[in-house]
Amino acid sequence: MSTGGGTKAVVAALSANLGIAVTKFVAYALTGSSSMLAEGVHSVADSGNQALLLIGGKRSRHAASAVHQFGYGRARYVYAFLVSIVLFSLGGCFALYEAWHKFSDPHPIEDWRWVPVAVLLLGLVMEGLSFRTAVREANHARGATSLTTFVRQSRAPELPVILLEDFGALIGLVFALFGVGMTLGTGDGRWDAIGSGAIGLLLVAIAVFLAIEMSSLLIGESALPEHQAAIEAAIPGAGVLSVIHMRTLHLGPEELLVAAKIEVEPDADARAVATAIDAAEVRIRAAVPLETQIYLEADLRRHLAQD
Repeated sequence: MSTGGGTKAVVAALSANLGIAVTKFVAYALTGSSSMLAEGVHSVADSGNQALLLIGGKRSRHAASAVHQFGYGRARYVYAFLVSIVLFSLGGCFALYEAWHKFSDPHPIEDWRWVPVAVLLLGLVMEGLSFRTAVREANHARGATSLTTFVRQSRAPELPVILLEDFGALIGLVFALFGVGMTLGTGDGRWDAIGSGAIGLLLVAIAVFLAIEMSSLLIGESALPEHQAAIEAAIPGAGVLSVIHMRTLHLGPEELLVAAKIEVEPDADARAVATAIDAAEVRIRAAVPLETQIYLEADLRRHLAQD
């Protein structure tokens, strides 16, 4: 993973989730709270997800091979897509099952009544600190872009995934606190089931959103609009009259394939065309802060009109 900010956010989230997962399971063992069990499994799922992101980042740094000639940059997208599957199955579906089970056989929290509330409040603090770290790192990367737009448009999966997971964890803790609090206040265990069900629906919604976003990256997305415009503006220059058409594709979060057909001088010889293409490649690499693989094809517009 080449972006230190993404790695820092992942490690912060992993540390928070491992710590709070243990306390949630202890609270469940003492109280039998469905919401606490759902939250404990949620934290385990999130911890596994952060491990997947770190593995994907390590795998993406493997050198290109004869089989994978453009490298392994998209490994980060593959592992981020696996995150959505884990979040849906282990987190969301389990919480929904636990809600159904508890609603079918509700029982109040009778022992260690203060434990789940204390654990949930501690979880809010730890998840809040993790979320703050993710937001800070995202602020460095997104510039003037809103957080919502950044999550939808970012070509690097780690920060958007961690932002959504941490935000979901905070909302899930609020749901759990509501379910536990109402159960303690009324003695009706169905409120605990409602808290668990709300957590499940939240995790399923986040998982589906992540799956849609990551599948789009796996299929292949073009450069960001600002990068696309910067590249197209950089190509014309000495020996290059205009861009006839251009295609871009992210090979990984920081790797971009640029393929363009460019218009050259009608009377230019092979040496002049080669020099013009080399100069255009230099301008492209200077225009965007990405590792680029560039393929430029020289042509004449009048030839295109005759085809």
